[in-house]
Amino acid sequence: MTTLPAPVRRRSHGWISQLVGVAALLLVWWFFTKVRPLFPSYVLPAPDAVLKELQYGLFGELPDGRLGVSIINSLRRVAIGYVTALALGLGFGMVLAASKSVRDVVGGWLTAVQSIPSIAFVPFAILLFGLNDRAVLFVVILEGFIPVTLAVSSALQNVPPGWRTAGRTLGASSTQLFTKVLLPASLPNLATGARLAWSFSWRALIGAELLTANPGLGQALEIGRNTANMALVLATILIVGVLGGLFDAVLHVLETRVRRNYGLEVLS
Repeated sequence: MTTLPAPVRRRSHGWISQLVGVAALLLVWWFFTKVRPLFPSYVLPAPDAVLKELQYGLFGELPDGRLGVSIINSLRRVAIGYVTALALGLGFGMVLAASKSVRDVVGGWLTAVQSIPSIAFVPFAILLFGLNDRAVLFVVILEGFIPVTLAVSSALQNVPPGWRTAGRTLGASSTQLFTKVLLPASLPNLATGARLAWSFSWRALIGAELLTANPGLGQALEIGRNTANMALVLATILIVGVLGGLFDAVLHVLETRVRRNYGLEVLS
């Protein structure tokens, strides 16, 4: 009989535990909506009602099948905003790492801005750009840009000074020092910053769409609220959670792989 390696067994057990948790949650939900209802069905619908709304939204014809279009619109916006935030954050993080004067001027307030909830920037974005995609993208880019900038700046500053000295001693130019020494040495922290930026960008996207009336998952939540359709609200929350979790899982795998390659994380 073939025995699975210990890490594979542990991963399998992890998935099984998560499935058991989901099944337990569904059972509790079903019990308190079907057997011993705690609230009216229009306040807390049963799992089958949410599943029906989900199927209707994903596979029904427009305008009822709006969830499929909403998913496409939201993914398009977050892809544009996230990639832009990564590019801008990488560039500005390098400037911060290279210049102490710039760090002294903007480093403190950059950290302060990061502590402001993304929803607080939505009214500012609406007044600046109007009720359109640009307002949503502004909030998404802002929320993704700051963690990437801080991660890049911190990563480059924390490269051991001896590595820079060794590169210079071996005759590396400034470009070679950055591309051959500093950037590779910073990759683990950059991977962590990229994953963190995704989390910020995704949450900012939903909040911005909620208030800017642009077709998307956030607006689907608002439609559900306006029409008192709790099944639509829960179905949309489910989609937001699943999509956010899937992308985070992919980035987590990439981050873990980078850290293992650098000997910063052991196989568990």
